[in-house]
Amino acid sequence: PLNEPASDVPKGVLGVRAMGETYKEVSRYRNQYSVRVMYGALPRLTVMATIGVSNHHGMDFPANLVTHTHDGNQTIYTTGEFERGKKYPYRSNGVYAYAKYRFLSIDAQHRHFRMAVYGEGSYLKQAHDEAEPNLMGDTKGYGAGFIATCLKNHFAISLTSGFIIPGSHDGLSPDVSGGPMIPTEIAYGRALNYNLSMGYLLFPQKYKNYDQLNINVYLELLGKAYEAAKVEQYGNISVPINTPLLQKGNYIDISPGLQCIIKSNLRIDLSVKYPLISRSYARFYPVVMLGVQRYFYFKKKK
Repeated sequence: PLNEPASDVPKGVLGVRAMGETYKEVSRYRNQYSVRVMYGALPRLTVMATIGVSNHHGMDFPANLVTHTHDGNQTIYTTGEFERGKKYPYRSNGVYAYAKYRFLSIDAQHRHFRMAVYGEGSYLKQAHDEAEPNLMGDTKGYGAGFIATCLKNHFAISLTSGFIIPGSHDGLSPDVSGGPMIPTEIAYGRALNYNLSMGYLLFPQKYKNYDQLNINVYLELLGKAYEAAKVEQYGNISVPINTPLLQKGNYIDISPGLQCIIKSNLRIDLSVKYPLISRSYARFYPVVMLGVQRYFYFKKKK
């Protein structure tokens, strides 16, 4: 539900996936709605494009992102603890692109082992206010990694590992003393991710036809380690980082999930994400995610 397997979309087949994510931040619900188009460009190459909207960010950085005090003729800048749960309008998440190439397939009856490499990139303009990068809705940038998937009978396990190189965002931050908006740039931290997904087919125990309902249960571990952000104001003032939201961090989330596949094509995913080791400061918990996906076959074999 939350990670790509090493398998591909068949050549010439189009897939469409609608996704929703929600969590409660203080008294405000943060929502993200996305639509993804997937296409089998080659027998081993899948390409994807995703667009969406969310109410995660405002047009400008939040108040108290940077505070300052005066000591004689010296101005001392530092990052502060800014307000959470503010109301933001829904804004575009830009465009996210993904490509996956499967380079190894060892297939047998009721089991296989496959490996793939992937590349991803996004372009968006969001006033993201945490160090942790996320190319799906928070930060522009690019990344790459590999996927290994093993299936035996009813059990599948998949490992995904990669890196993210985010871009920076130039925006404006309110002056706490009531002056004009301050030009502010945040360079987000580079990140490594390491995700482990495990799934088990509950039903049917034995296939009779392609119209049978499939029910799968999943448990996914999603880990990320990222560097501290760098904050600069007026183009030449480097602001000391004094909040965990902008410091380096690492965490592992756990996400149980349920998946239903109807007539071998219509797929419905539901999962809930909780913190397991440490936590992400880019979201509140629990995070509920829902996905609906379907493939369209334009050419059928005789």
